[in-house]
Amino acid sequence: MSLLEFTNLSVEFETLNGGFRAVDNVSLTVDPGEVVAIVGESGSGKSVSMLAVMGLLPWTAKVTADRLTFQGRDMLSMRPKEKRKIIGKDISMIFQEPTTSLNPCFTVGYQIIETLKKHTDLSRAERKNRAIELLRLVGIPAPERRVTAFPHQLSGGMNQRVMIAMAIACDPKLLIADEPTTALDVTIQAQILELLIKIKEENDMGLVLITHDMGVVAETADRVIVQYAGQQVEQQDVKGLFRDPHHPYTAALLAALPERATGDQLPSIPGVVPGQFDRPAGCLFSPRCSFVFDRCHKEQPTQAGKELGCALCHTPLVAGKPQNEAA
Repeated sequence: MSLLEFTNLSVEFETLNGGFRAVDNVSLTVDPGEVVAIVGESGSGKSVSMLAVMGLLPWTAKVTADRLTFQGRDMLSMRPKEKRKIIGKDISMIFQEPTTSLNPCFTVGYQIIETLKKHTDLSRAERKNRAIELLRLVGIPAPERRVTAFPHQLSGGMNQRVMIAMAIACDPKLLIADEPTTALDVTIQAQILELLIKIKEENDMGLVLITHDMGVVAETADRVIVQYAGQQVEQQDVKGLFRDPHHPYTAALLAALPERATGDQLPSIPGVVPGQFDRPAGCLFSPRCSFVFDRCHKEQPTQAGKELGCALCHTPLVAGKPQNEAA
């Protein structure tokens, strides 16, 4: 049984200019012990889709799905009281911006202890010892002293590690990590990723990794989902994605990696991810695509089969060329 499964998840925000669909019919499964990476540029709906699962979006968001389950339990019909028992304990999330996620009025130790108090039966002394142990686990020096520090007394990287400590405090079955190493230097990044993988293996935990770092994806992920402008444009196992990407957007992301550059200049993808007011007709990637043709500007593409990475494209790439040319 999958840990997390959702089908055709959509998120629409009500604005003064009408509704804006930030996530459009995205589907995902995460199995125990599996690492699923979600990649794409900023504005692709990666974080929003996971915040929808956590129930942490504002009231202006309308969340719909054909199916949304955790360990077989329907989260769409689940009562808020039941969901609160799961969120923070069985499903936990490392947020992208620790400085806005931590409460500046309370010490970091207090905030970790509150999580333990809510979801465990540990005594007061045991909760404090566990908080110190967690700070030590994520590489914070002198954790006995730092446990009484306020967020503003710590660096951005330290606050990021506090967020990670809070997220893993109750040994979650599913951890959603939204850019978990953004504020950390390279050596600490490696330590934190190694820690998350170790916890995953010891607890058979599912891990959803939201990241821009394709190097991290290559080293840690089992399966990769590529999102663009709220749509899921490709889904493959990690080796297949790096060897033979089937969507032009995936191919462009990989071509922009420094280690794949062949000329004097690093390749880039022209343009930006479309917002509410500049969404093109037809394929949303068509204004930036190197393989675009007339049909792309007029018709929405349909999803290809699994053998082509479920690519949302009129002519998915095969060996770096459009399917009709490769044939």
